[in-house]
This record gives sequence, C-alpha cells and structure tokens, in this order.
Amino acid sequence: MAPSPADEARRAGLRRMRLLALSLLLLAAVMFVVTLRLPHDGVWGYVNTAAEAAMVGALADWFAVTALFRHPLGLPVPHTAIIPKRKNEIGRNLQEFVTENFLTEEIARERLAAARVGQRVGEWLGSPAHRRRVMTEVVRVARAGLGRLSDEEVRSIVEDFLVPRLVREPAAPIAGALLADVVADRTHHGVVDLALEELHAWLGANPGTYAAVLGDRAPWWSPPWLDERVIGWTYQQVLAWVRDIADDPHHPARQAFDDLLARLATDLQEEEEVMARAEALKERLLTHPQVPETAVGLWRSFRAALTVAMDDDTSYFHTRGDELLEHLGRHLVEDEAWRGRLEARLGEAVSFFVNTYGHELAEVISVTVDRWDGKEAAERIELHVGRDLQFIRINGTVVGALAGLVIHGVAQAIGG
Repeated sequence: MAPSPADEARRAGLRRMRLLALSLLLLAAVMFVVTLRLPHDGVWGYVNTAAEAAMVGALADWFAVTALFRHPLGLPVPHTAIIPKRKNEIGRNLQEFVTENFLTEEIARERLAAARVGQRVGEWLGSPAHRRRVMTEVVRVARAGLGRLSDEEVRSIVEDFLVPRLVREPAAPIAGALLADVVADRTHHGVVDLALEELHAWLGANPGTYAAVLGDRAPWWSPPWLDERVIGWTYQQVLAWVRDIADDPHHPARQAFDDLLARLATDLQEEEEVMARAEALKERLLTHPQVPETAVGLWRSFRAALTVAMDDDTSYFHTRGDELLEHLGRHLVEDEAWRGRLEARLGEAVSFFVNTYGHELAEVISVTVDRWDGKEAAERIELHVGRDLQFIRINGTVVGALAGLVIHGVAQAIGG
C-alpha cells in the first residue's frame, strides 16, 4: 500500500517521539554513570538512584511498547510481536467492537436527531450561493449521465429489455383496475371538460370546415340550397349540443360516457375476449418496428433540450430548480411538522441500513486486516498509534525517576 502524505507526516511524528524517549533514556544513563562514583549520602545519591530507576522504567516500557509490534532486538521472546501474530483476531475483535458499540439503531437515531438534518439543510438551502452549488452538481451529474448513454444503448434498452418485458406482462387487468379507479374518482372529468371546451371552440371558429366535410358527403341528387340549410341547421345543433354537455355535469351524454368507461374497465378485468384483444393490440403496438426509432427520437429530443437548458443559467431549468430548492429550504425551516416527518423517515432509513447492513459494513475491518501480512499490519497500526505510545516510554522514564527519589529517600530515612 503506497504511503500517503498523511502517512509520511505520522511517520515523521513517530520518529520525533522515539528520539525524545530515547534521549531521556540516554540522559538517565549519562547521569547514572556520572554520579556512580560520587558520594551517595547527599544529593548525588538521590540523583544516582533516580537515574537508575529512570533507566529501568524506560527500558521496561520500551520493551512493552516494542513487544506489541515486533520482537525486541529481534529476539523471539514469548508473548512479543503480539500484533503480527494475532492480527486476524484483533481485526475480528475490532469489528465486533464497532458493530456492538457504534453501528446500533439507538446510536444512529440519537446522532441523527442531534444533527438536526432537516433544520440545517433548510438553512443551508436558504443561501442563493448554496442553491447554485446544488444546481451545479445536478448539472454536472446529469451531463455525465447524458453523455454516457448513447443512442444505440437506448435502442438496445428498448428492444432487448423494455419491449419484451412489457409484451410478457399482462396489461389488461392493470389497465382495467386503473380505469375503474379513474371512473370511481371522476378523475377523467377534467379531461372531458377540456376536450369539450376545445371542441366547442374549434367548431365555433371553423364553420366552413364543418360545412365542407358534410357537403362532401351530401347525396348527389340533393339541391345545393337544401344542403346549405341542412348543414347550417345541423351545425347549430351540434354546437348547442356540445355546449349543453360542457355546461351540464349530469348530462346524459356524460353519464353514457362514464357507463362506457366503467363497462370497459370491468371487461378488461373479467372478460377473456376483451382481455385477449387488449393484449393483442398492446403486442402489435409494442412490436411495431417504429417503436425503437420513436423511442430513440424522443430520447434525442429530450437530451438536446435538456442540454441546452442546462447550459443556460437563465433557462427555465435553472430558474425552476432554484425556486424548488428555495421552497424546500423554507419549508424545512418553517414547517416543524413537515420537518419532523422528514427526519422520522430519515431515522427509519438509517435504522434499516444499520440493522441490515451494519455487520457487513463493519466486516470491512476484519477483511482488510486479514489481507495484510503480519508485518504490514504492525507497521500500519504503529504508524497511527505509535507516536502516542511513545508517551508510555517517556512517562516510564519520569515515573521511574520519581520512584527512585522516593525509594532513596525512604532508604535514607530508615538507614539514618
């Protein structure tokens, strides 16, 4: 594994701490040698004993720290080089520790609640600069996706996946159930109203076209003056009839149309013959050679329009996107009930992820450690914690010196 700049910084810090710990040991050794021949009944006795105890403490703690990662001085002393020998067990124990103490539903929900995700996201989206950043990322991802999906891939998706799947799936029962719900909820009435208004407006604006269509179908023997009067009368009747249907929600024609749709919805779900004809019509439409070409053409138009809109910061795409983000941010900040529902759903999602995949996520630890050899595991662990472990050696030196002072003082008191 190639060292990163952070690893190099850790290695430099580890070297400095090792040098400091070693310098304290050497200082204690020099002080011990210098004061060894001096009289020990005075202050030099305290210094000599403190230096001696400091060396013992430093050497003992050096051995303890070194034994974690390797054999001290290369000697195969029992119970040394603990990490290289037991790295797999350490990895599994670390995995269990993380799973049991970090990747739990309670902790995940607690941290999510403390993070106030909804409030912070809403406040963050309140800034125009942040909304522009979101739109920039959306455009970047969308442009990358559009660039990777070619026309041939779209054709292949339609021909090899969508069309065969749609052909196999029975559509009549689904269409019948959907149509039944539409009729029951009267959802189609808005479409009917719009169609009637448009038809009435077209008839009112095109009497000549209406007359020409009916005139072409008049008998050859009918005199023109009679054709004109009949066509004019029927035109007024049709115009009035369409207006009556549009104005009267309970018009018999509307009821007849609703009955027709309801009967069709029932037949699509229950009548085998109607279902078979619907499936045959669906198959003929889907397997028509023009379907893939139409899909590719629609995709090209959509891609071109979206690309142009994304490239123009003043387009409806950017304007509407900014409005939606601003509305979302304001809603998250001001609507506490809505924000609470959002955070509750996030909590459920996090809990599901932790409960379902937490163990697999933590397993990355043991799998990664298992791949390392013993020496590499020891080196990487020492690189991250070795600098702090050098304080054990430093503290051992200092505590040893203090213990030596106390011991020498007690010995002097008892002997004196």
